[in-house]
Amino acid sequence: MSVDRALGSRLPSVPVPPPGPASRALAGRLARVESRNVTFVSHDWPVFWDEASGTNVRDADGNVFIDLTAAFGVALLGHSSRLVRAAIARQAERVIHGMGDIHPPTAKLELLERLCALMPWPESRAVLSSTGSEAVETALKTTHMATGKPGVLAFEGGYHGLTLGSLAVTERAHFRGPFVRRAYGGVAFAPFPDTRIDGADAGAEALERIRQMLRAGAPNGDPIGAVIIEPVQARGGARIAPHGFMAELCDLARDAGALVVADEIMTGLGRCGAVLASERVGLRPDVVCLGKALGGGLPLSACVAGADVMDAWPVSEGEAMHTSTFLGHPLACAVGSDFLDLVATGDVCELAEREGSRLLEALRDELAQADGVASVRGIGLLLGIELGRGGSRLAGAGAAIAREALGRGLIALPAGDDGHVLELTPPLGLTEEQTAFVARELSAAIRGALEPAGHGA
Repeated sequence: MSVDRALGSRLPSVPVPPPGPASRALAGRLARVESRNVTFVSHDWPVFWDEASGTNVRDADGNVFIDLTAAFGVALLGHSSRLVRAAIARQAERVIHGMGDIHPPTAKLELLERLCALMPWPESRAVLSSTGSEAVETALKTTHMATGKPGVLAFEGGYHGLTLGSLAVTERAHFRGPFVRRAYGGVAFAPFPDTRIDGADAGAEALERIRQMLRAGAPNGDPIGAVIIEPVQARGGARIAPHGFMAELCDLARDAGALVVADEIMTGLGRCGAVLASERVGLRPDVVCLGKALGGGLPLSACVAGADVMDAWPVSEGEAMHTSTFLGHPLACAVGSDFLDLVATGDVCELAEREGSRLLEALRDELAQADGVASVRGIGLLLGIELGRGGSRLAGAGAAIAREALGRGLIALPAGDDGHVLELTPPLGLTEEQTAFVARELSAAIRGALEPAGHGA
């Protein structure tokens, strides 16, 4: 298929009801070679991406969509960003793969210098890796090294990854259930306060529970040395804690001798209108995990901390205790460096705040009287539409709406423990025309999915 130079800021065009015959054929081929547990396939899901640019995706059948996911939050700058393509091309002429912890590529150093300069501590250190889960693993090891206390306090509704260490602090029965006997048992799960569901005192009640848990230690008896939290719960449903909660949480953690880990893999580096979303919600972390947007589409993540914390690791004597083959991969680091230069100007944060506010306002206006919509909330370009009636969640409604939206040219994902939230994490670059279209068509998708014939409501 020839490249459409206009792709990038178009309104959707869906002449073939998705998934079309090409996507169906590809799904049949995929089923013969991939574990059946990985990609969900049904009569109305998925479409196979053939091309992506800016805010648009074109599928194998030629349909054009607006992507409201930025491919799991990665494509913050837009798909196939000119900055990303230029950095890859430039670096590919020099070094494609290096020896990150033996003979480092210069691209690794350049990225680390930019990254540490953006962090909130006077002097910072970082460990690079490829995935968000790896960054969380590094953070958990770092806090253990620094405090000598292996226990962790995490939060209900939190998502931190699926490797065994990160899975231990991910409170989702679907992911944990089959592997709970393999996961570390020293994790206590505290409530993440939700004033809409739990009342005006939810924050104070959660803090009292946290105080008790920090005092009592983990379920297996281990003392707690780390508190890991997302400044805004992303996969948990774009959940924002009450004002003041995060600051008091930090005080409790420090009084208990625990370090605070901010999982900013989804929220950091501009998506929420700040370099770190922690800045906006009052969280003062000792360790930060970053990823997704950092690599602009290439696998790249980082665990960053103040020097006083990260220097709990011993000096390498020739063999690192925590490393990986693709640590500091030159192509990813080159992209990350150019992206961080852009973040440092403030432009990414400013645009995310402006475009996110415009989308949030349009959605609230369009959905003000919509049946089944309990809440529309967001911070920057991380938004959630919560589905519920009479104080009860509409379990599975997010997935039903995502399917309906696909036929209208919108790619979105469900979120929340019960799939009762439609999560929106679009790329930068949504035009005013696209924003109006998104609000109007999501409203129609919600009506189409939640009417009695659609959702049994």
